[in-house]
Amino acid sequence: MRIEEEYRRSGFFWIPGEEHNKIPGKLSVTDGGVIELEIIGHFNNDINSLQDYKLPRIVGDVEKDGLVTLDNCFYKNKNIAFGGISKSLVAVNKMLAGAAWDIDEPITFNTFHFSIDCLEEWVGISGIKISTDHINKRSAIVYQSPKNISLPLNNGITLEICFSSRLPAQANTAEATISQKVHFKLISPKLIELDEFTTAAFKITNLMCFATDEIVSLKNVSATSTDLQELIGDKPYPARISLYYQSHPFSIKKPKKNWREMLFRFTSIQTNAQQVFNNWLNAYEYLEPAINLYFSTKTGGHKYLEGRFLALAQGLETYHRRTSNTTLMSPEIFEKVTSEIIESCPEHHRDWLEGRIKHGNEINLGKRLKSIIEPFKEHLGTSAKRSKMLRQIVDTRNYLTHYNENLSELSATGAELWNLCVKMEVIFKLHFLKVVGFTSDEISSVIENHYPMKHMLQEI
Repeated sequence: MRIEEEYRRSGFFWIPGEEHNKIPGKLSVTDGGVIELEIIGHFNNDINSLQDYKLPRIVGDVEKDGLVTLDNCFYKNKNIAFGGISKSLVAVNKMLAGAAWDIDEPITFNTFHFSIDCLEEWVGISGIKISTDHINKRSAIVYQSPKNISLPLNNGITLEICFSSRLPAQANTAEATISQKVHFKLISPKLIELDEFTTAAFKITNLMCFATDEIVSLKNVSATSTDLQELIGDKPYPARISLYYQSHPFSIKKPKKNWREMLFRFTSIQTNAQQVFNNWLNAYEYLEPAINLYFSTKTGGHKYLEGRFLALAQGLETYHRRTSNTTLMSPEIFEKVTSEIIESCPEHHRDWLEGRIKHGNEINLGKRLKSIIEPFKEHLGTSAKRSKMLRQIVDTRNYLTHYNENLSELSATGAELWNLCVKMEVIFKLHFLKVVGFTSDEISSVIENHYPMKHMLQEI
């Protein structure tokens, strides 16, 4: 989670139901969504509890925000002073500013609002219109807020792309500023657990990483519930609860992405955006391990090039396993062959043999990779270049997995290993475009208009 303005609040904190034992402390949230609570002493002054680092839910009353709820906490540093003052440090998984929940009360909401880095550039829809008359030195700026875009999802939640604006508050003889912001809103017709919203937001953020070809982060998160109302004037409205937590993916450096550098924008999928979002969310049901392996290589999860290569190779293999049931022979024939082999084996070696041939009907990595690139072979160089690339991937994977000296000279290193990673990443992107619903012609158009991918493919 991106925290654009560091959060620091002083207040009093207590365990729900133990309001008599309020402790002064300082609450902080730093960029990335790291939440820490520094308190004087600790919530249980019993010396026998020093080894217990788990904490239930914590409630606080802090400056500016009022009530806050700190969920899933534990002591990072727990001290007790004998006659003096000591400080303890508590790590917090999630923070909700604006309300307090009881110790075991479920945290449920109807709506979940969040923005993402570069979202305005990705959506590419503006309500600002400018007309200029140079001859008469006249200009006019008109703003008409775009209508929110509603995309019903298959999981019963509706995703809205929402537009908001900031207009000049009063006349200014020197300057007038209009700014437009875009954010996502998830809407549920019934109250659902907070984790359901955060899981959906995580998957959508990953889709934005893929679409923008950049590591973008969640920010400005809030939620509302029909059970939490506040009076504005004489009318009750759902109270806006601000949320903070360590969401992924996250990059320390805030990205700046021109729309021309993105893989595709909302305007490219506007006519079938609902299907694209649903296809991506549905893909997690059968492709989640492969998707996670791919994004682990994009978010800095692997400090060394060899680790990145292995994750991409494993990811492509996993992708094929989850999308194809191809085997060396039909299950019926394989069962017949293995039965004949086991029956002919001495009885005291049968357990060993069964273990060795249990997965014998699976195709090898080379055949899986060949099948994976088949739909896009026209973009992946000549037959000779494709065969060389696949052979290098297989030999390098086998060497880095088993470190067999016979494969050391065949394994790619340095710039060659880097290029293999780039090629595998491109293959992943092509398949993800197919997963979200792009046609062959649309994929060709993406390749033609996205210079980084076009350049990568030219290097193959």
